[in-house]
Amino acid sequence: MSTRTLELRTYYAVPGKLDELHARFRDHTIRIFGKHGIEVVGFFTPTDGEEADNTLVYLVAHETRESADVAWDAFKADPEWIEAKAQSEANGPLVVDIESTFLAPTAYSPLN
Repeated sequence: MSTRTLELRTYYAVPGKLDELHARFRDHTIRIFGKHGIEVVGFFTPTDGEEADNTLVYLVAHETRESADVAWDAFKADPEWIEAKAQSEANGPLVVDIESTFLAPTAYSPLN
């Protein structure tokens, strides 16, 4: 069984700022993730429900749960990320709330 850890992250954007959040991920965040070993599996937006217009969901992979903590700490301290975040939030925050759930693939998962 794999020790790889997956992390499901859900971002709730400030109303009207989802496109700006997409731009920050597209233009900066994904590349900076790579510098710190955060492997992007996929990005998604809900197609139904009240939160479809302000929600971004993505899945990332880490070697272990411990390596996830190290990677996130390094990412948050990265000067390039700090600058990109500051520039993207010059007119106010883009995100209201973030949820994070760590997942382990089951023995029968094709991801295992």
